[in-house]
Amino acid sequence: MTLVKGEPNAMAIRQLPVVGRPTDPPAPLRKIALEEHFIAVAQPHYGDSFSAEFDQQGSSYAGFNPEFAEVVSARLRDLRDGRIEEMDAAGIDIAVLSHTIGGVEGIADPAEAVSAARQVNDFLAAEVAGSGGRFAGFATVALQDVDAAVKELTRAVSELGFRGVMVNGYSNLGPDDLYLDQDRFEPFWTALEELGVPLYLHPRLPSVAVQDAIYRGHPELVGATWGFAPETATHVLRIVYGGVFDRHPEAKLVIGHLGEMLPFFAWRIQRGFEYNPYSQRTRKRLQDYLSDNIWITTSGNFSDQALITSLLTVGADHILFAADYPYEMETDGARWIETAPISENDRRKICYGNAAALFDLPR
Repeated sequence: MTLVKGEPNAMAIRQLPVVGRPTDPPAPLRKIALEEHFIAVAQPHYGDSFSAEFDQQGSSYAGFNPEFAEVVSARLRDLRDGRIEEMDAAGIDIAVLSHTIGGVEGIADPAEAVSAARQVNDFLAAEVAGSGGRFAGFATVALQDVDAAVKELTRAVSELGFRGVMVNGYSNLGPDDLYLDQDRFEPFWTALEELGVPLYLHPRLPSVAVQDAIYRGHPELVGATWGFAPETATHVLRIVYGGVFDRHPEAKLVIGHLGEMLPFFAWRIQRGFEYNPYSQRTRKRLQDYLSDNIWITTSGNFSDQALITSLLTVGADHILFAADYPYEMETDGARWIETAPISENDRRKICYGNAAALFDLPR
């Protein structure tokens, strides 16, 4: 019996007996994490490009402080001890690893980019093979040379066993910025369909021209705070309204951060397009492509409101768990999704089931 605290003479409170509770406490919900980054430290191409990506505004990590940059850099290079420990604490069975931004996309010379992509894929394949099943991989490809990108994608999926490909935004080809709706990429989309693997489109810093035009004096807005989302969302809209999914109806696109604001704004975007389509036409609405061809992950957006908006827009079958390691804590993402105000059935789909099906991972 328990007495009410602070009232020594109060009537004793009799606790109800609990005899039917399971003897074993519930284990953390199983998870597959889909936007978990590393850096291939052995590849000088990547070190140069990675540094340059974040030095455009003269401050580390696009407005984040040097202490943050130092910790993240160490975590990017840790593909064993600390990473596995955090995965265990978060209940993550499998992390699908991808090279961080500042990758081959920023290498303007096609031959150098192609060489770097192959090297980093070999590096990642060895890490996946030695992980005891804890890691899977996203391929890196150099879209500066589309034919080479198709060959490397095919090798990475068919020979190395990778589950898809991650592209970090636009690619630089000399002075030109290349986006995936351009005609030159038709063979790449065809290869994605034929191989049956998804493309994860990850943010990249806006171009220097865009930064000079609208972010001058505000480096805090350039990266994850704001600039990543409109840069990536615009890229997705170019793909949608450029008719890529009409020409490649089986193509699968994944975007992070609970949709880079597109679930929230989809109705208005589509409304505006219908009033002012200019020369563009599509077979379906943006909302339909979000439900048919596009999946979104929870990476770095652990918000109940954003999750519920996404559920209402695309449904639970097209939402996947991700943490955005090492830029976010996997344990933070895990605690959030395990208590988010959604149905248990949806929670299990988001944490594990959807990813297992989409990426053909162990169930």
